[in-house]
Order: sequence, then C-alpha cells, then structure tokens
Amino acid sequence: MRHTLSILVENRFGELSRIVGLFSARGFNIESLSVAESMEPDVSRVTLVTTGNEHAIEQIARQLDKQVRVLVVEQVTEVKHVERELMLIKLRADSGEQRHKALSLALLFGARAVDLSADGLIIEATGEWEQVNALGEMLKPLGVVEIVRSGRVAMSKVSRESSESGGQ
Repeated sequence: MRHTLSILVENRFGELSRIVGLFSARGFNIESLSVAESMEPDVSRVTLVTTGNEHAIEQIARQLDKQVRVLVVEQVTEVKHVERELMLIKLRADSGEQRHKALSLALLFGARAVDLSADGLIIEATGEWEQVNALGEMLKPLGVVEIVRSGRVAMSKVSRESSESGGQ
C-alpha cells in the first residue's frame, strides 16, 4: 500500500539526508519526496511517499519521531487530506492538429499552457497523482519530449470530519 508521511523538521544541513538514510537502511524505496520551508523559516516540511505494509511504515514513523531534529511526523494517509502534484509536460507540436489536441486535453484535465512557441508548448498540470499521470499518458502520443514532476505535497484537512472533494 502507498503511504504519505508529512514530517516537520528543523531546517538544518543534513536533515533530509538523515531521513532518507532511515528509509534506505530499511530497504524502503521513496516514490516521491518534496521538501520546502514551512511558515517558519527554521522549519521545513518533508512530504514523503513510500510503499509498504502498515506495521513497517508505523515503525519507520516512530523511528523518525525519535530523531532529535524531527518535530512532527504525521501519517497523512490515515486522515482526510488533500494531495497535489505538479507536472510540466513539454511537447513538440506545431500550430496544427497536434497542438489543438494537446490544448484540448489540457483543458479537459484543468491544466494550462504556460509556454507556447512556433514548434512546441509546455503544459502545467496540478492535481492528484492519478489525474496528472493520466494526462501525461494521454499526451505521450502527441509528441511529449520531457516530463518533470514535483512529487506530492499533502496536508490534512481543516476539519477531519469534512468530506469535501479534492482529497482522500
């Protein structure tokens, strides 16, 4: 099963390496990793996606929580939350039918063109992993040159009883 962890750490040199090392030492692959400063400049949020059984992930979360500079570990998978991923897709598509198809697909998925030139375009898609992945797959036959993904970010909902759409 896929698990998403949200980890608040002190924003210090080497913290990310220690977290990744903990997963690596236990033979867990990290599918997605996103790190950025939080509201406080001395605290960073690490959003990490991995796969494994419940017990093993729980053990890693407890070990992370014991780290000196780890402030909070939340298994976001277990609570109502919102997840998003950013994907940039570069296509070789002149101003003809291919470009029209690509722009129509982008519109259908709520994505948008962020760069247009005579021989290509870049589309920006933001959404749940499955959604941006589906768009990427549908655009491949239209001349995809490159795909860049941000990795997931996740946040628990304001009201955990909320059943609003847009999340898990």
